[in-house]
Amino acid sequence: GMTQNIREEVKDDLLSRGYSRRQMMRAAMLFGGAATAFSLSPELAFAAEDEAMAKNLIRIGSNECWTGPMAPGAKAAAAIISQSNRYSPNDEHGQLVKAISLVEKIPEDHISTWPGSNIALSRSVLAYCSPTKGLVTADPTYETIGRAADILRIPIKRVPLKADYTHDVKAMLAANPNAGVYYVCNPNNPSGTMTPMADIEWLVNNKPAGAMVVIDEAYIHWTRDYPNNTATHLARANKDVLLMRTFSKVFGMAGMRVGYFMGRPDAVQKMKLFDNGSLSYQLPVPSAACATASITANDLIEQRRKEMMANRAMTEDFLKKRGFKVIGPSEANMIMVDWKTKTAKQMKDAFLAQGVQIARVFPAWPTVSRVSIGSKADMEGFMAAFNKVVSA
Repeated sequence: GMTQNIREEVKDDLLSRGYSRRQMMRAAMLFGGAATAFSLSPELAFAAEDEAMAKNLIRIGSNECWTGPMAPGAKAAAAIISQSNRYSPNDEHGQLVKAISLVEKIPEDHISTWPGSNIALSRSVLAYCSPTKGLVTADPTYETIGRAADILRIPIKRVPLKADYTHDVKAMLAANPNAGVYYVCNPNNPSGTMTPMADIEWLVNNKPAGAMVVIDEAYIHWTRDYPNNTATHLARANKDVLLMRTFSKVFGMAGMRVGYFMGRPDAVQKMKLFDNGSLSYQLPVPSAACATASITANDLIEQRRKEMMANRAMTEDFLKKRGFKVIGPSEANMIMVDWKTKTAKQMKDAFLAQGVQIARVFPAWPTVSRVSIGSKADMEGFMAAFNKVVSA
């Protein structure tokens, strides 16, 4: 059956941690290919759902960058396409790992690349959770890791954010003092809020032995204090952390599928165990080349940060002047707007009728919509639609 797809040493590992045969079958399905990418990634599923009508939409529903890959990245990708008959024309994968190592000041054996970060997030559940060692997340937060736990039938505790919309790390530990993974998205999606490093360090220092704190820094490049506010020092110090990153946000490469995580060498190896490391090398050559050329483009990163911050401030100002509460403060390319008397579902549909796509609904906050920050023109389009929708 399906479990034949799982190598013997992996079966032994899963059985020793209390996985049933049925759960092993689910694990094989979960990591059996791209079919599951949609069930795991809310952004990908959302994109597929609206692809047909997306041609003329203002697309501010998936936290994508409003513009494409950075010029040096696009140039590097274009240059290598003609050599893409080779699996590895010039060790593009190795070059990317070297570039990450230099930028993050972390040894290469602490780095593992992935096609985006969704699969690595899901894989962390398989590697560190079990029927007796559950998952703990905030609520609301990014859904992928919770979806993986649900598919694998791993117990999950969802803990409300604090009144200031940061992760309640003490409540997260209390919710399951024997969990396998504690997930901290920082800044958090959908709230855009930053959890203080002291809180994350407290969780790393007080969690049960053997558990991992998965820190998802997909949006870290947008934040005010970047690069001085990252958790890289914890990975560098060989703490029990997996630090997730993606090229889908500031680098404008969501469709090119590149991400990576940083952690101890044994954690890097454990995450690769389930497929002998094959997936972590499966980056299309142009995507790897694009990422390598983009990660050092500090001036362009800074330019995008400034542009996003200006567009976000303009949008927040517009909403506040009209008496709408913006949850935050958001440090990412998204804001959460509380409609109070209307549901997020109603508002999503109303904006869509005006040609503006805002995000899916987050069940923990039924009257709150996530709006991604796009270009100035995108946000002007949002404001124009807002004036029609809200006065209606």
